[in-house]
Amino acid sequence: MKEAAVEDLHHYRNLSEFFRRKLKPQARPVCCLHSVISPSDGKILNFGQVKNSEVEQVKGVTYSLESFLGPRTSVEDLPFPPAASCSSFRNQLVTQEGNELYHCVIYLAPGDYHCFHSPTDWTVSHRRHFPGSLMSVNPGMARWIKELFCHNERVVLTGDWKHGFFSLTAVGATNVGSIRIYFDRDLHTNSPRYSKGSYNDFSFVTHANKEGIPMRKGEHLGEFNLGSTIVLIFEAPKDFNFKLKAGQKIRFGEALGSL
Repeated sequence: MKEAAVEDLHHYRNLSEFFRRKLKPQARPVCCLHSVISPSDGKILNFGQVKNSEVEQVKGVTYSLESFLGPRTSVEDLPFPPAASCSSFRNQLVTQEGNELYHCVIYLAPGDYHCFHSPTDWTVSHRRHFPGSLMSVNPGMARWIKELFCHNERVVLTGDWKHGFFSLTAVGATNVGSIRIYFDRDLHTNSPRYSKGSYNDFSFVTHANKEGIPMRKGEHLGEFNLGSTIVLIFEAPKDFNFKLKAGQKIRFGEALGSL
């Protein structure tokens, strides 16, 4: 509670408000030395290069990149065209020759700080909301159910950073379909009725705003109501290095990796 902006427990009207508590600014200093920071508190489940358009949710258990993110938006809507016209979904996301695609999975346990922040300086151009199940995303379940992250409700934010494609996906969990993105007032999650496999698209690029939503590293981005998972998928040069170990605890603002 010493980290909370409001330390008095009686200030919080219910458990949900407590889980979404704000922290004192000095409680989570943002690393300035590395280009990508952790967007949240949590545990690192997996990270590395994306191979064969498959991503590991935990060691040895994979899911399809296309099933997770959904079909690519039309090339006309992209800030960068793909580097090559290839059938591989991974190659459709890579916009610059010589770059690789990377991923990082962060699990937020119920006791963790539940707001999440921008992991880098980037521009958000598109949001895709997948209504879905609300199964537990703890590491034990992630080892047991293949493509767990593709079954659960999730909000996919995509855009670009200085090295090309960048995305942050907030994945719902047990009783945590309520995902809030602060700048997206049209997003309504946790609907009891949905069609399996359906999704809703929204573009932040308009005639009035041709750039999208600019986000600064460390800026408040959104929140969960209990515990969940954040998945980063992004493009970077081949010499990008993660500063991580699988299974380690991490706090918002600490380094994920850099060039």
